[in-house]
Amino acid sequence: MAVDMRLPTVKNSMSLSHSAADRKDLVVPGDVITSDTGFMRGHGTYVDEDKLTASVAGEVQRVDKLICVRPLKTRFNGEVGDVVVGRITEVQQKRWKVETNSRLDSVLLLSSVNLPGGELRRRSAEDELTMREYLQEGDLISAEVQSVFSDGALSLHTRSLKYGKLGQGVLVQLSPSLIKRQKTHFHNLPCGASIILGNNGFVWLYPTPGQQEEEAGGFYTSLEPVSLSDREVISRLRNCLLALAAHKMLLYDTSVLYCYESSLQHQVKDVLKPEVMEEIVMLTQQKLLEHES
Repeated sequence: MAVDMRLPTVKNSMSLSHSAADRKDLVVPGDVITSDTGFMRGHGTYVDEDKLTASVAGEVQRVDKLICVRPLKTRFNGEVGDVVVGRITEVQQKRWKVETNSRLDSVLLLSSVNLPGGELRRRSAEDELTMREYLQEGDLISAEVQSVFSDGALSLHTRSLKYGKLGQGVLVQLSPSLIKRQKTHFHNLPCGASIILGNNGFVWLYPTPGQQEEEAGGFYTSLEPVSLSDREVISRLRNCLLALAAHKMLLYDTSVLYCYESSLQHQVKDVLKPEVMEEIVMLTQQKLLEHES
């Protein structure tokens, strides 16, 4: 049985201009956010002796006169327009139930999906009987939040060719608070793989596809064998995502790509070693600071 032994090494000290201890927007329960009475109380706050105090650990967000605290660790609270990656858990009458890391299962209505071939017509009883031919239990999908029900459950739709059933790839489940909101959450990375950063914390890694047939209507999944080089790239990206998440760094295309480039000097299996992980994340932070400046 092989044993992996690591000897103590001298740690390279890297100076970052922004220290986490200096940040004023991070609070823990009981921290006084402000004593000014002109602000309105939002989620994650309460008033104690005329002082606005945090009730959860998280990031302070100010919108005009409204102050709220966004928790660092929470279930996904979806908003209209959010991109999500989810797994079908149940097929019901004219709808699918989808697990999206939120408090309640999300709903994907039969009328909210594209029919194979892109037909535009009313859904019939025949479509209802063949629902499992489109999506069945265990299938992974990418979708967009169409609306939010009164009880907080999400209604999804896949009425676009970029959404639909997901084929071969790797699912990484992370905290929703680590995903940075952007205009697009679908990225083709120059390293040869593509990534879907779901707002719900589910990240999908897959080989960059060639030309896809538009007649598939979002239900076509390639079952071609994935090459060894593509599998290594996807495995390295997965380990980079876990390293960034372990150090509570925001995940978006630039941070993931910089982390990937910083990890190339190490083997894929070594990326998750604590000292290697810390070194890669520090290099990524330096690159991001240089990029911002």
